[in-house]
Amino acid sequence: MMNHTPPRPARRAELLAAGAAAVTVVLWASAFVSIRSAGEAYSPGALALGRLLAGALTLGVICLLRREGVPPRSAWRGIAVSGLLWFGVYMVALNWGEQQVDAGTAALVVNTGPILIALLGARLLGDPMPPRLLAGMAVSFAGAVTVGLSMSGEGGSSVLGVVLCLLAAVTYAAGVVAQKPALGTASPLQVTTFGCLAGAVVCLPFAGQLVHEAAEAPASATLNMLYLGVFPTALAFTTWAYALSRTTASRMGATTYAAPALVVLMSWLFLGEVPALLTLAGGVLCLAGVAVSRSRARAAVVARAGDPGAVPDPRPEQTPDSAR
Repeated sequence: MMNHTPPRPARRAELLAAGAAAVTVVLWASAFVSIRSAGEAYSPGALALGRLLAGALTLGVICLLRREGVPPRSAWRGIAVSGLLWFGVYMVALNWGEQQVDAGTAALVVNTGPILIALLGARLLGDPMPPRLLAGMAVSFAGAVTVGLSMSGEGGSSVLGVVLCLLAAVTYAAGVVAQKPALGTASPLQVTTFGCLAGAVVCLPFAGQLVHEAAEAPASATLNMLYLGVFPTALAFTTWAYALSRTTASRMGATTYAAPALVVLMSWLFLGEVPALLTLAGGVLCLAGVAVSRSRARAAVVARAGDPGAVPDPRPEQTPDSAR
């Protein structure tokens, strides 16, 4: 009987994509802590612009070293839309929202994004909605709700803050779906670099605020802003684009449900905020849902492993070109 296990290069590519997604989620989780810290000295627009300028500079140097050229014309529409919505509007809205509501409420509202990604991906990109993905999203969303409720302060929410976080979730989802087709013709580094530049252009009206606040801000706040630009933006958005180019938008969106659990852990380690048992339980649910959403049906695995007559699973996440 012939062995139908995936070839080693395909398996290696799959592991690299999973690793890139993991790096993204960890760095994006750390961004919540840094935004909260830097937000004490920087206004939402100035913080977004400073972060994007630091990210664009870092990415520009990498592009020059790697001799990456300008993306092809076919990718510009997706890059521009994702730059406007995800790099621009999303970052300002999230920064502003976190100044209005507590961290738990912000995490709860923003984590409606993966659900919107799945719906938009199915409608606009033809992404499949397999039962395991839906089940994993449901479990993770329940975990996000649990974390949000357990971390919510008494009377700490505001209508404006919730609306801003919801706006961040919507622009995040729309940006991901717009970015996916661009990755079909441009490299992840090109898409990230020029998307970051587009976002920085959108935020240029806040340049005056950035200059004024940078002159008075403590060094710790400025370092947090630079950290946000180099790591959660330049590095994490590039690893995200790399992983997104090798799977569906819906599955990548479900992966980010692990972020609330990591935010809880980082707050515990770096801010001394000891989580309640309910918060820990919610974090476990978030991680469990991600594991379910990224798993594959046992029958499909067995078929690929040893049944020469089995029909291969045609889901788009197995090939980069299928979800374009």
